Amino acid sequence: MARTRRRLTPGKDVPAAQDAVDPFLPALVAKAGAVAAKVAVLSRELAGAHRLAHQAQVREALTRVELTMALNETLAARAELEGRLREAIFAGYLARAGAIRLRRHTRLSRLMDRLLSRLGAWGQGLVMARSGVGGSGLFDAAGYRARYPDVAGLRASPLVHYLLSGAREGRDPHPLFDEAWYAAENAHELAATGLSGLEHYVRAGAARGRNPHPLFDIAHYLAQAPDLATGEDPLSHYLRAGAARGLSPHPLFDPAWYAGQVRGVADSADLVHYLTVGWRAGWSPHPLFDPRWYLEQRRDAAAAGLEPLTHFVRMGAFEGCNPGPWFDLAHYAAERGAGLAPGVNPLVDYLRGGAWAVADARPGFPTAAYLASRPDLVRAGLTPLEHWARRADR
Repeated sequence: MARTRRRLTPGKDVPAAQDAVDPFLPALVAKAGAVAAKVAVLSRELAGAHRLAHQAQVREALTRVELTMALNETLAARAELEGRLREAIFAGYLARAGAIRLRRHTRLSRLMDRLLSRLGAWGQGLVMARSGVGGSGLFDAAGYRARYPDVAGLRASPLVHYLLSGAREGRDPHPLFDEAWYAAENAHELAATGLSGLEHYVRAGAARGRNPHPLFDIAHYLAQAPDLATGEDPLSHYLRAGAARGLSPHPLFDPAWYAGQVRGVADSADLVHYLTVGWRAGWSPHPLFDPRWYLEQRRDAAAAGLEPLTHFVRMGAFEGCNPGPWFDLAHYAAERGAGLAPGVNPLVDYLRGGAWAVADARPGFPTAAYLASRPDLVRAGLTPLEHWARRADR
C-alpha cells in the first residue's frame, strides 16, 4: 500500500525538536569562527618559529664554517711558524760548526794505510785511528760482516776493509749510512779530499748538515731539540738516545706508529729495525706509507729488492708514484700548485703544512669538512689524511 508523502510547510510543519536546536546555531558558528581564527594565528606563529629555527640553523652552520676556516688558518700559521723555527734551529747548528779543515787522503796516505794494515792488530789500530771514525759508533762491524759475507773470512777487521776498499765499492758501514748516496750528494768534496763517506761525515759532513741517509733528515731531527753532547753528531745521538726517546729521524718515519706494529720485537733503533727487518715484513713506517702497496705499484723496485720508503724518498715521489692508497700525489700536487716548492717531496709538504692550504688532498676528501667533524685531530697534531689512515675501522 503506497504511503503518501507529507509536505512540510515552512514555519508550520517543522518538528518541535528542530525549533529547540535553532537558537544554538549562531553560537556554534561564532565559536567555530573563533577556533579558525586561533588556528590561523597558531599557523602563522608556527611558520614564524620554523623560519626562526631555520635562520638559527643557518647562523649556526655559518658560524661553524667561519670557525673551521679560522682554525684552518691557525693551523696553517702554526705550520709556517714551525717551519721557520726548524730553519732557525738548523741555521744555529750550522753556525756553531765554524770553519772545518779536512785532511786529504792522498795516494801516499792510502799506501801508508795499506802497509800499516799488514802489521797486525797494532797497524790496523793505527789505520782506524788515522781515519777518525773508530770511536764514532757509526760503524756496525757485525752488520758489515752479515751484509758482505766475503769480508767474514778476511784477516783485516771489517772497519779496515771498509776504509781501504769497501767505501770505494759503495759498501755501507751502517744501516743508517748510505755510502753510495752520500758520496753522490757530496761528490765534489769527497773527490777533493779522497775521504770515504763515513770519514767525511764524521769529520765535517755532520757539522755541515749533510744527511747520512735518505731517511735521516738532520734538520728534522734537530727541530725536536735533542740533547747532543759536545761534538756529538745527530746520527750518533739518535742511536745513543734519540730512538729510545721516540724522536723521529725523518718526516715520513713515525716512531710511535711503527712501534705500535712491532710491539717490542725491535731490539735496535726503530729506523734500523725497519731498514733491516721491518719493511720485508710489510710493517709501515708512517700511516700514509704502505710498503707492500707501494711495491705492488713499483714492480721494478720490488724485483730489485729495494727498500720502498727510501725508493719513494729518492725517486718515486718525483716520478708521481703514490706512497699508499690514502694519498693521491698527482692530485695533491695539482691542488697545491705554485705553493709546492720545486724539489720538495709532496707528501712531506703535505705533512709540514700543505694540508691546510688545499681544499682536498685526495678526490672526495674535503679538508674543511673533515676538520669540522673531527676536531680531536687538532689536539693530536695530525693532518686529516693521517687521522683517517690511523682509524682502525677504515
